[in-house]
Amino acid sequence: MYHDKRFQKDKNFPFITFSHRTVKQATTSGFLLTSKSKFPSICKRVLSMDMNVLNEIIHKLKSDGIFRPETQSEKDYMVAGNVHGSITSKKYMRNELYSLMYSEGALSWYITFTPNDFVHPLCFYWASDNTRYQPDLLPNKNKRRPVVIDNPVAATRFFNYMVDIFTEHVLGVNSTHRGAFGDVSWYYISIEQQVGFTWTVFYRFIGQSARE
Repeated sequence: MYHDKRFQKDKNFPFITFSHRTVKQATTSGFLLTSKSKFPSICKRVLSMDMNVLNEIIHKLKSDGIFRPETQSEKDYMVAGNVHGSITSKKYMRNELYSLMYSEGALSWYITFTPNDFVHPLCFYWASDNTRYQPDLLPNKNKRRPVVIDNPVAATRFFNYMVDIFTEHVLGVNSTHRGAFGDVSWYYISIEQQVGFTWTVFYRFIGQSARE
């Protein structure tokens, strides 16, 4: 990690960057690209949009801040597959998983694990101001927790690192050795935020031996 942790420890920095990224993704996905042959039909669909439905969606967003499409006409206007965490992106993930299962077969293993950051010396080293790595921790976990909480960048990097090494060394993906569950034919990873702002990793995969 960087010696200057000013932005990493800024309380508002994660929210600002997340907001900027979400706005950028939503704006980018709003551009309309189509081939020349389909341009008349696309223009016809855009010009035939029901403004009453759009105004109702805008009114619900202004009043509640949350909008869940119920009718088919409302669902037709909700396209945000490029925005992480949106309803459409979750729908795309389900379709990807269903397609994998249809193409490669049903999964044979389902693994869930949650990397515990404030009890791991590597995460504590990334979050602290130490310039040399020493595999030791503060004796009191109540003193370790604020150090990790003050640096969410270190916790995120540790989470990503644990997922990468689990995929490589336990599953044997992109590795020179065989995984603990045999040769993996395919795998799918999804991450969910649980109560207490803990992140949980869900692995779904199938071994080559299970297909045979």
